[in-house]
Amino acid sequence: MISQNTIQEILSRIDILDVVGEFVKLKKRGANYLGLCPFHNEKTPSFTVSPSKEIYKCFGCGKSGNTISFIMEHEKYSYVESLKWLANKYGIEVEETFASAEQREQYQTADSLFIINSFAEQYFSEALMQSEEGRAIGLSYFKERGFREGIVEKFRLGYAPAERDAFAKEALAKQYNKELLLKTGLVVERNGALLDNYRGRVIFPIHNHSGKVLGFGARILKTTDKAPKYINTPENELYVKSKILYGSYFARTAIEKADECLLVEGYTDVVSLHQAGIENVVASGGTSLTVDQLRLIKKYTNNLTIIYDGDAAGVKAALRGLDLALEESLNVKLVLIPDKEDPDSYVNKVGAGAFTDFIKKNKKDFILFQLESSLSTIGDDPVKKSELVNKIAESISRINKAEDFTKQQDYIKESAAILQIDEAGLHALVNKYIRDKVTAMERKAASNAQKEQQAQDAEITSYDDATFDLLFKDQLQEKELARILLEFGNRQWDEQSLIAQHVFDEIDELEIEDPEVILLIASIKQLLRNNPEQLSDKYFIYNEDKKLSAFAVSLLNHPYEESERWAADFSSNTGYQKDLFKQNFEAFSRVISKGNENDLNKYKLISEDRTNQKVESAIQYLKLKKIRRMLLQNQNDMSGALNDHKFKELHFIHKSLKDMEREITNILGTVILQ
Repeated sequence: MISQNTIQEILSRIDILDVVGEFVKLKKRGANYLGLCPFHNEKTPSFTVSPSKEIYKCFGCGKSGNTISFIMEHEKYSYVESLKWLANKYGIEVEETFASAEQREQYQTADSLFIINSFAEQYFSEALMQSEEGRAIGLSYFKERGFREGIVEKFRLGYAPAERDAFAKEALAKQYNKELLLKTGLVVERNGALLDNYRGRVIFPIHNHSGKVLGFGARILKTTDKAPKYINTPENELYVKSKILYGSYFARTAIEKADECLLVEGYTDVVSLHQAGIENVVASGGTSLTVDQLRLIKKYTNNLTIIYDGDAAGVKAALRGLDLALEESLNVKLVLIPDKEDPDSYVNKVGAGAFTDFIKKNKKDFILFQLESSLSTIGDDPVKKSELVNKIAESISRINKAEDFTKQQDYIKESAAILQIDEAGLHALVNKYIRDKVTAMERKAASNAQKEQQAQDAEITSYDDATFDLLFKDQLQEKELARILLEFGNRQWDEQSLIAQHVFDEIDELEIEDPEVILLIASIKQLLRNNPEQLSDKYFIYNEDKKLSAFAVSLLNHPYEESERWAADFSSNTGYQKDLFKQNFEAFSRVISKGNENDLNKYKLISEDRTNQKVESAIQYLKLKKIRRMLLQNQNDMSGALNDHKFKELHFIHKSLKDMEREITNILGTVILQ
């Protein structure tokens, strides 16, 4: 974990304009800055950055957050990785804490492996591009595959010299640790000496999503029956094959913008497609898809198109991982390249345009493809057909998002026609699988019983929509009060207390219902008790509790702002504050003299600090909302009163509530509203 001292130093240094400006071209618009959203394609700028609040908001796609969450979203970094990125940008030394000595050792080992891998990547790249052997053998091979030098440099491709210990000698000369070198798989030990593991092979560095080298793939160039075609890094603290997609670092932005990920098998497929301008592509490395790989894809898009060779092995590889993809709610399509071709050779054969058109025209629904290919192998065997029907029904049941209901029904209809079975029967079987899942989920969702009961109570009382809104939806008033607490909570209400404390004194007996507001209020109360000096909107914008941080950002986002010209024009008729005339004659003369219009405008009534009035307005409106809700509920109880005594009691409550309503209404009549 990164220490709190480091986190606070990072927060004190970061500038949202400086950080976002590295990725988005921003133009000043009033108090804020505007640019094209980096998270979706748009022609009219709707991405707004507020330097004063240190937040961003896209009013097109709705994404919002703070400086750290921007890096997390844009670069797909974790919270810790984002902090390290910012620390590196501002030259801050990162201090880390560990739960145990074992954890510290694991971290230090991983960090050392990254350093060795970075050195090896540079070594292999220089061996390819700068040595006579590398250019004659390695670079010639890449050029035969159609790779230009620019794409070779982009993917940091390399070459391992044929000499038995060239890399090992260089690494030891640089004083890299022998045990760690062995762990990377770059070298092996024979008779007490370190020998190169990848000698005479071309090298494909494998990067994580932030560009660091996790390991390597090394392809042999000589034809031999003994040596494997590829050697990959053995699993270690960095390299876990099931969690890696080759090319994800280079493809992440293109995938997000295209809203589609193309998945191929091999390293050269990825490189060739990138060179052709098709950059939203990654490779699984020839293994069956894993949950971790699918979740990595889902960070960027919900749409996955698998492109594999058209031979039997390619078909089999493509079908692996289908159910996992459906469970992850990915929309999966399959494209098979014509027989005897792979994506690498096919794109070089037909060109980027024809390749892209082929993909668009030949995408097949994964489920229907699986159904058709399975039917061709089972023949007339009724047992195998029954197993297939159950498998297809179970697969279709995994498409469980509400917005995919129509798609699910289409699958049922098409599958029933292909299987030549009763559509209603297949529908019932799919529903059975769905019910089984729902039953299992309901056991885990007992906490939702209270919400269901509220919905049932609302239905029983037969409230109309307007009444229901008044009774059950206080969120607007509650969130407005939460915004007031965020923006003004740390200001003085009077000489004795802060605005936050005044608000709590006033609403202490009110029942707040919005769970996010409850969480914010609890956090502010805790700060007031323990660390009142930390109370500020920035504390919550950058809070380590991601829900609290997101809620704070949402409260402080406003689609409109007051322009300086509007403020000046509107204020011309409002008059001046009394403080203008309380100054001595010299100061008064200076303010009203020609050329000091900006100073004079500060004394316009529109510029007067009305924070306390805004606070009082928010408090009273929330009270009024709660009272009117109680009035409606009380009226409903009165209509069902069983005797005179109960009716009189409820009528007395009604009168008391009406008195309170009138009192608050009178107060609101003197409060300046926004």
